[in-house]
Amino acid sequence: MTTNERAPEGDRTYGAVAARLEMPLVEAMETQRAVRKVLPDPVDDDIVLRCIELGLKAPTGSNGQNWQFVVVKDRELLATFAQRYRQAWRLYGGLGERVVKDDPAMQRVLGAVAWQVEHFEEIPVVVVACLEGVQRFAPVPALAASSHYGSIYPSVQNLLLAARAMGLGASLITLPLWSVTLSRRTLGLPMTVQPVCMVPLGWPRGRYGPTTRKPVGDVVHLDRFGTRPWRGRSIGRPDDDRSPEPEVRA
Repeated sequence: MTTNERAPEGDRTYGAVAARLEMPLVEAMETQRAVRKVLPDPVDDDIVLRCIELGLKAPTGSNGQNWQFVVVKDRELLATFAQRYRQAWRLYGGLGERVVKDDPAMQRVLGAVAWQVEHFEEIPVVVVACLEGVQRFAPVPALAASSHYGSIYPSVQNLLLAARAMGLGASLITLPLWSVTLSRRTLGLPMTVQPVCMVPLGWPRGRYGPTTRKPVGDVVHLDRFGTRPWRGRSIGRPDDDRSPEPEVRA
């Protein structure tokens, strides 16, 4: 496998692509990126379930295992969320375009998000990651919210890595869920289950590619913020010190 590989050709059943999960972890991590432009081709249910199953291996607070996942394939449901995505994007995207008008890299990122917004109904499957249990917002410290969401995002990251290994395009988005009340109603969620994020899945239209990030030494501080003795250092590949390509989570 290479860092600029295309999606698997031919047979895309779980049996045909399962062996790709043997991809070295470091390769999956170094080539994982938000892949928003995907084909409308169907994705085998077993592939989706295996990605979620690997997500369940992640730790949760107090081993509560309080996640729930809704797999959305119904075209009418996707159209409903697509409409909400566009409502939020009209505000968020318009602001973003003004802010990054002189930044070509960020313009490309916004362009990919805009494509996903306009083609959301065509995405073959969307996984909605949810948390079960009541979160009490007040009066509690900010740490409570961090602890609450810390029980879902590790599992979502596992899901994203599994999707990458098997050749699926995936991204983590939140804008279609801007109204928790409407999302609960659309998905039939009880009040004790909160939708947290969505992961659209599909076979990518383009190639996977290596990500570009800041040198690790530029974002690591020793003991106190601002003390950066490793500034400029990269430990991995020689090309790790290239200028970073920004990403947008929508």
